Amino acid sequence: MSRKSPRRDKASDLVLSWGTFINLNDHERQQGRVSYTRGVKDKASGHRKAAIWAAIGVGLGVVIAGLMVELPRFRRERSLAGAVLIANADPRKQLPVPNVEITAEVGGTAVRAKSDSSGFFRLNWPSGVWRGEQVLLRFRHPDYQPLDITRHLTGELYIARMTSSSSIKDVESDRQEVTLTGIRVRYAVKATTTINIGSVAKTLEVVNTGNVPCDPRSPCAPDRKWKAAIGTISLDAGEGQQFQNVRISCIAGPCPFTKIESDAFSSGGRKIGVSVRAWSDTVTFLVEADVVRSMLSDTIRRAYPSIFGRAMTFTLPPTGEGPSIEAEVNGLEIVFPLGPDLSLSWASCSVQVPSNQPKLYSCELKPGYRFR
Repeated sequence: MSRKSPRRDKASDLVLSWGTFINLNDHERQQGRVSYTRGVKDKASGHRKAAIWAAIGVGLGVVIAGLMVELPRFRRERSLAGAVLIANADPRKQLPVPNVEITAEVGGTAVRAKSDSSGFFRLNWPSGVWRGEQVLLRFRHPDYQPLDITRHLTGELYIARMTSSSSIKDVESDRQEVTLTGIRVRYAVKATTTINIGSVAKTLEVVNTGNVPCDPRSPCAPDRKWKAAIGTISLDAGEGQQFQNVRISCIAGPCPFTKIESDAFSSGGRKIGVSVRAWSDTVTFLVEADVVRSMLSDTIRRAYPSIFGRAMTFTLPPTGEGPSIEAEVNGLEIVFPLGPDLSLSWASCSVQVPSNQPKLYSCELKPGYRFR
């Protein structure tokens, strides 16, 4: 019987097996390195994309901000507003100049307007003009030197200050100036005056018999126990007249058992009346009142103007009428009616009349006159 010898692997088999094991592990490591490298590359690519988008966002923000700043410069303007004042270094003397003819020329288009009593004006372009365009403004008034202003349209308020022609004429004139002193403003306001033209006294007798039981078909006492009587009186003051301070008094009879039934007298007026209830014996009441007439009349009032240099301003209440200027001219007291056309021989005047507001008058001396 033969003995089997133990199995022995070939060296080549061992080497092959071991080599195969080694190769499998190396393959897994290689795959890990590839995955890791790919992850690093993907992460770096994500950072680059985020940086690119951030740069794009910042760029868009800068562009939008620039457009917000620059776009208003390309907006079309539809109007231009401003005011015309008297040129003077003292702001208190920069009075408004009304009725100034204003012309604006821009882009081959000309529009016109006239200043109102406050010096305000507004120029309107039907189709609009581009902001930033150059506009030529011309201001003309017979009592002021011509004024031309060249500006760029910016949407701002435009203030034009005109020099009075009298300032030049005063320098050229050699004649002596007329002095005005003691300036006062006189005007009238409507006032209602109430005049007492008399009084009236009438008696009211309420006839009744006391201690008669109440009959439901006739007036009774407030407690419905005794029969009562009601007396009435009415008075008319006449056309244009009224009763005031009306008094009702019980002067005779059992007054404690009476009551004023209806009150048509306490507020006064042209017609008054009263009813009295009495539930005892006959009583007598006395009705008294003042008779007045209201009249609308003019009340004369005076005010003092504010004077700065050659300019004078004053105000009147909304109800003020018929203003006149009282002044001493070379020592002689004279009254100058201002009139509806604001005409004075020694000054040019204008008025602003806001709704339900004081009337503002502005006057400037003409050449050859001065305030003192």
